[in-house]
Parts: sequence; structure tokens; C-alpha cells
Amino acid sequence: MRLNFSLSKWQFIAFATGFCLSLPLLFLIFESFQPDKEVFEHLKQTVLWDYTFNTIVLIFGVCLLSCVIALPLAWLCAYSDFPGKKHFEWALMLPLAMPTYIIAYIYTDLFDYAGPIQSWLRAVFGWQSPSDYWFFDIRTLGGAIVMIALVLYPYLFLIFKTALKEQSYKLVQASQVMGYSPVKSFFKVSIPLGRGAIAAALALISMESMADFATVNYFAVSTLTTAVYDTWLGYYSLTAAAKISGIMLLFLFVVIGVEKFSRRNQAVFERGASENNGPLYYLSGKSAWLATAYCALILFAGFVLPILILMSYAVSYFSEAFNSDAFLYAWQSLKIALIVSFVCVALSVLVNFYQRSSVARWAGVPGKVASTGYALPGTVLAIAVLLPLTALDQQLNIFAESTQWFAEPGLLFSGSIFALMFAYVVRFYAISQGAIESSYARISPSLDMASHSMGVSAGNTLRRVHMPLLKRGMLTAGLIVFIECMKELPAALLLRPFDFETLATYVFQYVSDEQLELASVSALFIVLVGLIPLYLVNNTMEAKASHE
Repeated sequence: MRLNFSLSKWQFIAFATGFCLSLPLLFLIFESFQPDKEVFEHLKQTVLWDYTFNTIVLIFGVCLLSCVIALPLAWLCAYSDFPGKKHFEWALMLPLAMPTYIIAYIYTDLFDYAGPIQSWLRAVFGWQSPSDYWFFDIRTLGGAIVMIALVLYPYLFLIFKTALKEQSYKLVQASQVMGYSPVKSFFKVSIPLGRGAIAAALALISMESMADFATVNYFAVSTLTTAVYDTWLGYYSLTAAAKISGIMLLFLFVVIGVEKFSRRNQAVFERGASENNGPLYYLSGKSAWLATAYCALILFAGFVLPILILMSYAVSYFSEAFNSDAFLYAWQSLKIALIVSFVCVALSVLVNFYQRSSVARWAGVPGKVASTGYALPGTVLAIAVLLPLTALDQQLNIFAESTQWFAEPGLLFSGSIFALMFAYVVRFYAISQGAIESSYARISPSLDMASHSMGVSAGNTLRRVHMPLLKRGMLTAGLIVFIECMKELPAALLLRPFDFETLATYVFQYVSDEQLELASVSALFIVLVGLIPLYLVNNTMEAKASHE
């Protein structure tokens, strides 16, 4: 039940938030239709098809490899009992905390011609030059697919595992009665049951794969993401960059459309609380140890080995890596992340309060519109943000020149730290919106009615009733937004002012120069910060499971 508070002020805040945060996307779409007779035409006639083809192969390859890795892992953890399962259920999420460009550098260092593995092979077999033997080249499109999949597979692992646990075991038990082997049951029952969850996870992985800039740039693989970056910094053509971004938006719409189409006729029936309390398959002997070895191998490749090497770098190069620059850039990143987190949470609370209190049919529109920025890859987002801010700067300078009231401010918005913070708010607002909305759903409407019957205003209801109950959700939302800001790279590379670095751009510059060792302490800090949301997710799921 919604109450008839006086909501004109809250309505203005909600719709102003939705308008401001969707403005970059609107400008991007408009700019992408503008004529460009030079740069974009040149790219279209030369390399644009290669960029598009590489992007399609990258997305398809990462999704396919993520399925190969994550689906068996999720099925084992959901339905089976084997040594170490309790630890693998949360540990297999850890690769999400590892930035892809860090893991790409570490494996490149391992497998390069001068790396320890090829050096050992030459020493053992007496090979003298590359012509004496064949060894795969990791710095290729295939190598980028493997690196990105090792980091992104946990999305599919978590979502598919949760979907399997929330479904009744009865169909799987029926397949056992019919004589299906575990493998046949996996393909004939579990995969069809979880196809909606698989489609949703693969849509997310597709978007993240297309958004990846650092890994493909480090491996010299040209994709649409690197094309946006190169077009802006190489040709200084916002229109051409916007057109390429428009192609990426089309890919995003296709991915989202396919995901929704795949679930158009799917009905989901939740299990009873008393079901699914134990495993369906008790593995023993060779099968049990194979399951443990498979889980351990994926965890070792995706997290343990990279973190051990990163720690060895930090110990060996501590005096060079632990310096004043690292402190300065960490502090700059912390300030930006704190401000953006506060703004995102505050706006989300205000928008969700309006959605909860308003009786209008369109009350949910501002929150949905404001959340559209999360689907934009970092490079696309940077171009989208530059467009309205550049226009605003131009109008402000024209006004200053015509009125002579104040000196021309120059690039007050597009050339300052404001552009970077605005981009972060546009991109990560959706995280806080979802977390606050979920918290609001657990607050009984009877509290609102009691407050209204006592003559309490809307503002006091929010401050004295809702916010104390939203503290946990606000803290979670703020923390996740904070961590995402600390890790964001492509938008920071394009939007940071001159002589300004974030921790992510600082580390990436050393990665690009093949000197990650000198930024190993900063890289470790980014990884450790990234572990916090995984800890929260794991604790939340364990609490939910124990409650049920």
C-alpha cells in the first residue's frame, strides 16, 4: 500500500536523477547519428570489420569457456558431496577479485620466451632457439579469451549453482529412478532446468567481456572497446568514437534481448523450505578425488597462482613498490570512491523512497532510467559523459564571453575530476539502486501507514523510520560501489585530468611497460579490496541458507 504523502519535492529529485544519469546515453545515441565523412569512413573501409569480428569471437569464446569451467563446478557444488566441497563453494568465487590485466601480465610473464617455463624447457631438452620447438603464444585473441574467462566464470558458477539449489530435487531424483547416470542427468535435467539462469549469467559475462579494455589492449588484440579508445586519443573524433560506441550498444541490446527471449515462456517454481537439505550424489574413490582435483585446478589457475606470484613480486620489490606515488594515487582513488559511494547511496535512497511512496504508475521509471549506465562499457561511458559535459563547457564559455560577468572557465566540467566522478556515478548507480530497493522490500508498509496516521511528514518518515532500517543495505551498497570505483580502469584512463592518476591507472601503466613488479603492492591492494564484496555475498548466502 502506498500513501499520499506530499511528494512534489521527492518527485522532482527522482526525475532529475533519472534525467541527469541518462543524459550521457541520450547524447551518445544522438551523436552516433551525426555525419562523419573522414575518421569513421576511414575506419569502416579499413579495420572496423576486424574490430567487430574480434569482439564477436571474444564474447563467444569467453561465454563458451565459462560454460566449460563453471557449469560442472556449479553442478558438483549444488548436487554432490566430495572432499573440500564446503571450501570450494566460496573459494571458487575468488577470481572475481583479480583484475584481468593483472592475471594477463602474470601468465604472460610465465609463458613468454624468456619466462621460467620456456627457459626450463630449453634447459631440459637442450633447445637453443624458437625454431627448435613450438610453444603457444599467449598474447593472442585465444589467450585473451582464456584470461578473461578465468576471471568471469564465477558469475555463471554462482548464478547456476543458486538456481540448482533453489529448484526441487524431485526431477533429478526421478532421473535417477529412470537409470540416468550423473552425466546424463546433468545434460538432460540440470541444464534445461537452469537455462534461464545460464542465459542471464552469460548475458552478464558477454557485457563484461565486451567492456574489457586492459587485457585486449595488453595483448594487442583490436576490439571495439580498444577502437573507441584509439579513435578518441588518436583521432580526437568524438563523433567517430560515438559511432563505434553505437555499434557496441547494438551488441548490448542484442545480448539483453536474447537473454529475455530465452526466458519468455519459462515459469519458475520455488522449492519448499524443507527440501534440498543434503547432496544427491555422494562421490567416493576416484570420482571424489577427480571432482576435488578439478575444483582445485580451476581455483589454482584463476586465483592461487596469480596471488602467490603477485605476493612474491611485492616481497622482492617492496622498497620500489611501496613508495610515495603509490600512497598519493591510493589516496586520490579513496577520495573519489568515497564521494561517489556517498552520492550513489544518497540518490538511491531518495529515488527508492519516491518509488515506495508514490501512487503514480510511472513511479518506477526514474530508477530504471538512471540505472541504464551500468550496461555501458567503460570506454563507451567515457565518450557518453564527455559529450554533454563538453557541450555544457562550450555554452558556459560562450555565456561568459558574451556577458563579461566572469572569466571564461575553460574545461570546467569535461577537463576536471568532475567528469570522472560523474562517470562513476552514472555507471555504478545501478548497484546502489538494486541494493536499496532490495532493502526497502523488507520494510513493512504498516510502518509507513503508522507514520502517516501520526501526521509525520515524508521527510521525517524517511529520516526517522526508513533510514535506521536501511543501514545495512546502505552500507552494503556503498561498499560495493566503493570497490567498483577503486577497480574501474577504462573510464579513468579516458577521463582523468592531466597529471592525475588513480590506483588502477597507476598499476596498468606499469603492466603496459612490463613492470608490474614495481606496482605489485598497489596491485595487491586492489585485489584485497575486491575480496570484500565476495565475503559479503558469501556471508549473505550462508545466512539465507541457515535461515531456510
